Amino acid sequence: MDQKEWPLWEVFIRAKQGLNHKHVGSLHAADINMAIENARDVYTRRMEGVSIWVVESKQIHANDPHEQSALFEPANDKVYRHPTFYVLPEEVNHM
Repeated sequence: MDQKEWPLWEVFIRAKQGLNHKHVGSLHAADINMAIENARDVYTRRMEGVSIWVVESKQIHANDPHEQSALFEPANDKVYRHPTFYVLPEEVNHM
């Protein structure tokens, strides 16, 4: 396989102090093993990561930005999902 044909991979790293993975960039690699090794070499040079995820870009699907309102606005009518709906007891009022 020619390097020009290598698939694009999206790289997600979980930091030592974090609980979630964050997108840090993209790279081209011939296969999953090469993608993980290259991601380690490129995006964790200072030993800041504890976990690496790589996902082939063609496997990521997103919503159409023009349909944003139809996708996200229905939640506005569910008041029980808003934290203002609840009354906090005095002992946890620091939240």
